[in-house]
Amino acid sequence: MSKILIVSGHTDLKNNSFANKIILGRLNEILPEAEYVYLDSEYPDFKFDVEKEQNRLRSADIIVMQFPFFWYGVPSLMHKWMEDVFVHGFSHGSKGKALTGKKFLVSFTSGAPEEMYQAGGIQGYPVDDFLIPLKQFAKACGMIWEGYIYSGGLSYASRHDDEKLNQMKEKAKRHAERLAEKIKSL
Repeated sequence: MSKILIVSGHTDLKNNSFANKIILGRLNEILPEAEYVYLDSEYPDFKFDVEKEQNRLRSADIIVMQFPFFWYGVPSLMHKWMEDVFVHGFSHGSKGKALTGKKFLVSFTSGAPEEMYQAGGIQGYPVDDFLIPLKQFAKACGMIWEGYIYSGGLSYASRHDDEKLNQMKEKAKRHAERLAEKIKSL
């Protein structure tokens, strides 16, 4: 059985998330054997235990990054984690082969609906275009890009509208189920 590492990059999952919290909770019900890392609770000061994080990555076969899409990319906490942990000599470079061949999958949400992410749409580009840095990140680290699971229209701002909230809760649960199926297929 593959060892699965799921890293949550939300900057405040406990107090300021709704969709990612539901996704991770449901995913934990479906895949309790996975290792879950919650960067916001483990490293609220953005000071990472680099050796610990690198060992987690070394031992994983499948690496999943779960995050809300903030300003067209990963949240600041996850970005800093990437900068500090994925260093030359570990993840890339002539001697940085620790992640070669590992499967890499991203899972993310946006407040804006999916239809806004298309050529000519309000966001101007399809969501795939915003993922080029993550695809290149995987390539530079020798990981196998396994694609992504994405759900839009999960706006924290709509949490006070009961009907929208229920729809978003169901959508977040379906997201987790789609993600679990993708992970199981790897």
